[in-house]
Amino acid sequence: MNSLGGVWVDGSQVRRRPSEELVTQLYGQFKGALFAHVLGLTNHDRQWTEDVVQETLIRAWQNAETLVRDPRMLRGWLLTVARRIVIDGWRTRRARPQEVELTSPDAVHADDETEQRLSIMVITDVIGRLGEEHRAAIYETYVRGRTIREAAQVLGIPEGTVKSRVYNAMKILRRALREWH
Repeated sequence: MNSLGGVWVDGSQVRRRPSEELVTQLYGQFKGALFAHVLGLTNHDRQWTEDVVQETLIRAWQNAETLVRDPRMLRGWLLTVARRIVIDGWRTRRARPQEVELTSPDAVHADDETEQRLSIMVITDVIGRLGEEHRAAIYETYVRGRTIREAAQVLGIPEGTVKSRVYNAMKILRRALREWH
C-alpha cells in the first residue's frame, strides 16, 4: 500500500481511515456555518478565518476517536473549538508588541478595538455556559430592556426569582471578566 496525502491506495481501490472520513464529513456538513461564525469573530479577516477553520478541523481529526457523532453535538463542539482558537489568537496579538508600519504623518490613526472585541467574546462564551433560566433573565432585562416586573411576567416567574437569576448571572460575568483581565 502507498500513501497519497493521507489516502491509502491499494490497486484501484481507495480507502480512507475513519478519522479522515469524519473530517471530510465535518468539512462538507459544517464548513459554511463554521466559516461564517469564525469570520465574524476575526473581524472579517478571511485569511485568519481560513486558518482557524483548518485548525478546528485538525483538532477534530486529532479527537476523532472521542467525538460524539450527533450532528448537533459536533456543530457545537466545532463552534466552541473555533471560538477558543480565535480567543487565543486575539490574546496572542494583544501580548505581542504592536507592529508599526512607517507611514506619512498625514496617515489617519484608527483606534484598536481588540480589547472591546475580546471582552465581547469572553461575555458571549460565559453567557453560552449559563443555564437557560439565567440566560432568559439576562435576555429579558439587558437585551430586551424590560423591567424586573415585565421580565417576570414574560417568563412567568416571580420578580424575586428574576432578580436572583440576573444577580447570579452578572456575578458570573463579572468574575469571568476580572479573570480575563
